[in-house]
Amino acid sequence: MFLLLLRRCATWRTVVVSLITAATLSVEANPQKIYRKILPSVMTLEVENQSGHHFIGSAVMTLTDDMAITAWHVVNDARSVWAVFEDGTRVNVTGWVDRDPKHDLALIKLQKPLPGRRVTLSQELEEVAARAYVIGAPKGYSFSISDGLVSQIRQVDGFAQYQISCPISAGNSGGPVLNERGQVIGIVSWTKSDAQNVSFAIPAREVARLKAGNAVSPWEQPIFAPRVSTVASGTNSQVGETAVSAERKVVSTSAFSDLTRRLSQSAGKKVTVIVQEDGQESKFDFTVPRGLK
Repeated sequence: MFLLLLRRCATWRTVVVSLITAATLSVEANPQKIYRKILPSVMTLEVENQSGHHFIGSAVMTLTDDMAITAWHVVNDARSVWAVFEDGTRVNVTGWVDRDPKHDLALIKLQKPLPGRRVTLSQELEEVAARAYVIGAPKGYSFSISDGLVSQIRQVDGFAQYQISCPISAGNSGGPVLNERGQVIGIVSWTKSDAQNVSFAIPAREVARLKAGNAVSPWEQPIFAPRVSTVASGTNSQVGETAVSAERKVVSTSAFSDLTRRLSQSAGKKVTVIVQEDGQESKFDFTVPRGLK
C-alpha cells in the first residue's frame, strides 16, 4: 500500500511539474509579452554619414544604462547619430566605446543614462529550429516585430553566425534577435539580397569581446560640412526616411592656404577630407602629421 501511494504521489508530482513548466513556457513564448518586455530597450538610430546622407538603423540597450549595441556597419561612417525610443525619448549618441569590425559589432555611448532599459544577453548558442524574433526599423518602419526560426548555425568569415528566417530589411541592421525567453541571442548583421528570408545575425556572446570601460571615440567630422537640402516624397516621408542631397564647398586656389592652416590646427588628430573633381567625390581619412605648415 505504501509503495502504491508513493507511486501515485510521484505521478502527481510529475503531472504538476509538467503543468507548471508548460504554463511557464506558454508565458515566455507569447510574442506579445516578449515584445512588451523588450520594447523599452530597442532604439531606432538616425544616422547622418560623412557625405551628409541620412539613413536608419537599430540598436538595443545593454551592459550599462548609457550604452547600446548595434552593427558596426551602421555607424562606421557616422558624423552624427541620434537614438529614438518607442516612448518618444530622443537621445544623442556621442560616439563609440568599442568596435569589432570582424564581427560587425559596435558598443555606442548615449549622452545620458536611461535606467531600467537594459536587456539580458544570452551567452549560449540557440539550437537550430528554435523560435526567433526580430525588432527593428525595416525600411524605416520603427519598432516592427517579425518572427521566424534559427534556420542554421553556420561558419561565416571564420566564426559562427545565426542563419535566421525572420523577414529583415534595411533598417533592421543592429537590432536584436530574441529567443522565447525574451533574451537577446544575436544582433542583425546582413541578409542575402538574392534569396528570401535568408539573413544572418551575430551571436550575442560575441559582445563579451567589447570593452565597456574604454574612452568614448566621438564621431569624426569632415573638414567641410555639407549644405544639406531635404527632399522627401511618398512613403519615405511617412516613415521618416529622408532623401538628402549634399553640396560640398569647392576649395579654390586662394583657399588652399586656409586648408593647410586648418589642418595644422588638427595635428595628431584623425580627419576626413572630401574632394570633388569632375563630378566625382573622393574621401580621405588620415591622421594629420605634426609639424605641418
